Amino acid sequence: MLSPRAGAPPPRPRAHSPYALAQLHAALTKSGLSTCSATPASAAAAARACARLGHIRAGRAVHGVSAKLALLSGSTLLPNALLHLYASSPGEHHLQLARLLFDTMLARDAASYNILLTALAARGHVAEALELFDEMPEPNVRSWTALIAGFAQSGRAGDALRVFRDMEDSGVAPNEGYCGNVLLCNAAIDMYVKCGCVDAARAVFDRMGDRTVVSWSAMICGHAMHGEGEKALKLFAAMRWRNVSPNGVTFVGLLQACSHMGLVDEGRAFFESMEKDHGIAPEIEHYGCMVDLLSRAGRLQEALEFINGMPVEPNSVVWGALLGGARLHRNVEVGEEAIRRLAVLDPGNDGYYVVLSNIYADAGHWEDVARVRRDMKLRGVKKTRGWSTISVDGTVHEFTAGDCTHQQAKTICDTLDGLLDEARRRGYVPDTSVVLLDVDDGEKERVLTRHSEKLAVAFGLMTTPPGTTLRVMKNLRVCSDCHAAMKLISEIAAREIVVRDRNRFHCFKNGVCSCRDYW
Repeated sequence: MLSPRAGAPPPRPRAHSPYALAQLHAALTKSGLSTCSATPASAAAAARACARLGHIRAGRAVHGVSAKLALLSGSTLLPNALLHLYASSPGEHHLQLARLLFDTMLARDAASYNILLTALAARGHVAEALELFDEMPEPNVRSWTALIAGFAQSGRAGDALRVFRDMEDSGVAPNEGYCGNVLLCNAAIDMYVKCGCVDAARAVFDRMGDRTVVSWSAMICGHAMHGEGEKALKLFAAMRWRNVSPNGVTFVGLLQACSHMGLVDEGRAFFESMEKDHGIAPEIEHYGCMVDLLSRAGRLQEALEFINGMPVEPNSVVWGALLGGARLHRNVEVGEEAIRRLAVLDPGNDGYYVVLSNIYADAGHWEDVARVRRDMKLRGVKKTRGWSTISVDGTVHEFTAGDCTHQQAKTICDTLDGLLDEARRRGYVPDTSVVLLDVDDGEKERVLTRHSEKLAVAFGLMTTPPGTTLRVMKNLRVCSDCHAAMKLISEIAAREIVVRDRNRFHCFKNGVCSCRDYW
């Protein structure tokens, strides 16, 4: 009999004991067979019955007696049934038994690999699952699907996307099992949305046979994050038409969609309907969305009154949304009120101080800008350096502002300068207000030309074929100057450029952005 790689198994009867034979008889009886006619097929049926019933002790007895009666050699039918028994049983101990059985099998087929691969991936052993996948002579669609699900469920969306594309490149098409597996489809939608591939996410959603509220909510939130508010609202209407009840996540997506489109009245109606029509008590995320909605629309005093009337204590996200609105509408007084609260709730977050500095800089209050910098130094708060990443041919390239360390730095800068020169001829004027340094405009323009997202896009244009969509991930919010430049670069280069900043996705195409300049 097998023993686990590590740790001792619980006590069990010997395979040839009367108790073990009784267990085998019980399992065989439940499967409609009898011990007197035990064959590999009947023993496999017994093992499958034990797996369905969750009767692992009886299953181990089947294994023991099968070994004693020499039923394990020959075909993979019985070994695969026992492999499924162990792999589908809860606990790491049984997964170890499954692996040991697999390693000692005299013959293996695709089903053998898929049984163990699925179990490893589902329980988070993605590295081991990948090694097993690489050993397979001919992976089939089930093998690929198990590996994709394992990466997605482990939070490794990029790897899941890479494996899915590898599957398509290898000529293996998703089957109806992929489209009919709700959990896997939900994971794929979430993965594509987070990777900036909202069209691919919608394709998965549209192919699904059955959808849960999670499916609908994930897609609504995906459209909202990508600036496709109208699609999010239309999808919600379709969801209600099909009598699917929304949940809290659904309303987060709806409120974000309204916020990004400036639909204050619609957003307020959704917020009020949560509890009144659906019995969903608003949580802090929903209050934050409402403050963001009002603040973006310039209703700062109304947003402040909303905060003061909240039944729950406002957190840093809520006050941060108000501060963002104050920055957008250049309201020094509201910005100072928000930063007073944030200095207590989240004193180490440099982003809030930077936003307040921007508000002062817009107003020309350079003494206040300097004071904010002194306060940051006294509090030990350091400004986070902006960085952007872009993946080319499976390699992630990272750029920071003013980066000269890349081996192709000179070519990247020359390419970027050429793009910006053409952008100027098309009306681009550098927005030097986003540079907080008290220097002349010429120096400010030089700083602007080397922002990290601009460098990443220039590199992407150099190193990818014409027509390829560029996807850039940024750790901070995209500045107004880069936003204006990206719109024109997308037109000059005839490329779609997707930039994910700290708050949302921006999709630049043909000289316009999906956010409609409202972010």
